[in-house]
Amino acid sequence: MSWLFGIKGSKGEGTGPPLSLPPVQPGAEGGGDRGAGDRPGPKDKWSNFDPTGLERAAKAARELEHSRHAKEALSLAQMQEQTLQLEQQSKLKEYEAAVEQLKSEQIRVQAEERRKTLSEETRQHQARAQYQDKLARQRYEDQLKQQQLLNEENLRKQEESVQKQEAMRRATVEREMELRHKNEMLRVEAEARARAKAERENADIIREQIRLKAAEHRQTILESIRTAGTLFGEGFRAFVTDWDKVTATVAGLTLLAVGVYSAKNATSVAGRYIEARLGRPSLVRETSRISVLEALWHPLQVSRRLLSKPQDALEGVVLSPSLEARVRDIAIATRNTKKNRSLYRNILMYGPPGTGKTLFAKKLALHSGMDYAIMTGGDVAPMGRDGVTAVHKVFDWANTSRRGLLLFVDEADAFLRKRATEKISEDLRATLNAFLHRTGQHSSKFMLVLASNQPEQFDWAINDRIDEMVSFDLPRLEERERLVRMYFDKYILKPATEGKQILGAHAGEAPLLQSRQVEWRPPHSPGGPAPRLWRAPDKPRLGYFHHLQGPGPRRH
Repeated sequence: MSWLFGIKGSKGEGTGPPLSLPPVQPGAEGGGDRGAGDRPGPKDKWSNFDPTGLERAAKAARELEHSRHAKEALSLAQMQEQTLQLEQQSKLKEYEAAVEQLKSEQIRVQAEERRKTLSEETRQHQARAQYQDKLARQRYEDQLKQQQLLNEENLRKQEESVQKQEAMRRATVEREMELRHKNEMLRVEAEARARAKAERENADIIREQIRLKAAEHRQTILESIRTAGTLFGEGFRAFVTDWDKVTATVAGLTLLAVGVYSAKNATSVAGRYIEARLGRPSLVRETSRISVLEALWHPLQVSRRLLSKPQDALEGVVLSPSLEARVRDIAIATRNTKKNRSLYRNILMYGPPGTGKTLFAKKLALHSGMDYAIMTGGDVAPMGRDGVTAVHKVFDWANTSRRGLLLFVDEADAFLRKRATEKISEDLRATLNAFLHRTGQHSSKFMLVLASNQPEQFDWAINDRIDEMVSFDLPRLEERERLVRMYFDKYILKPATEGKQILGAHAGEAPLLQSRQVEWRPPHSPGGPAPRLWRAPDKPRLGYFHHLQGPGPRRH
């Protein structure tokens, strides 16, 4: 309580004048060390007590009682005391909160310890259970092994027993056979001895029987020969003396020979005519020409094909703009030639594999109202000397078409190569000469379309028969985008919009994901080569679909 001594607080409590303190007597403070001279120190604990402080405090209290700020000072002291009590209470509450926090922390630690203990106990239980399960499985496996060994031992014993029984049975059978063989040999020997003895006793009788039989057989043969000669001589004499019979016999034999020869030639001619009309040559792999048998077996499909309208020559074919203009002109000219029944022009299409040559040939035939037939040059060389006959059959069959036939020869350079080279065989040379003979003049019955990857290997006579040459180059990026978009719309977007399930599509319109494999990578990607789309085996080519960029191995 500093106000008792007249000292102001740090906040300047009170406004009265400061109270003066009595001066401190020298030597009064600090005990008896200062100014005490050589006096001896006090002998008890009260000898150092300074009563000046109490005197000052009493004086200040008296002055305060007479001061006009006494009440304010008392209230201030009370307020400070209350503040101290509040601070003590807040500290007490903080202490209680800290104690509670320590208790909760202790509870949490105990719970954590309990959880860890439970976890460890659980882990121990699991480990014990796994170990017990392992021991049980091991015991079970040992039991199985012991049982298996026991079974194997029993089986081995049974097999040994069976083998012993089989050996005993085999020995018994062999003994029985040996005894039976001995008895049989004894029986045969006895019979042989008895037969030999009987033959020796009856030898004269047996020789007499043999002599009589031989004489009788000889007499029978002589009588037969004599009778046959007599009858043949009389018949021949009667036939020769009767000129009417001789003339009729000669005429009959002549007519029989003429009939056999005529029937043979007529059968051959009729067979060739029926083969040309009803069947198709062996060199033709695919054709749209309708035969009589096909019309009988599939009348609805044939009628639908006959009543279908001509298609666009470039429908479903993706080509570059310049090549589209060129082939469209060819399609228009071919269709006008068909309408005017004029002579067809022969075409050579060359380029990398899979660039749309075969597809365009089919579309050209359908657009012009013609039938198409596809043959491969690789099928001609293995036929050898039969290749000439096969080529003539193809052209004879083509000349019988009423609508006109587009004969497409794929890989034509396989048998139409230059005759000057020594690698061509005589049979292939004869086949080439037959082909040149049948294509020496333009025809109004068929149109010849050749396809090749190496047109420089053709014979000069083949080049002389070609009227137009069309180059099918690899597509550019724009054509590839059009192609991918077209097949996406046809096999994915259109079935989805029409409510068809891709996996349940019709077998004739198999979806893109089933009929063809698609592999698309960005250009110059680090993961592989340039973009390429290719088709699965045994599927028809459609434009540039299976070969989009760069030459590569042909897929069949």
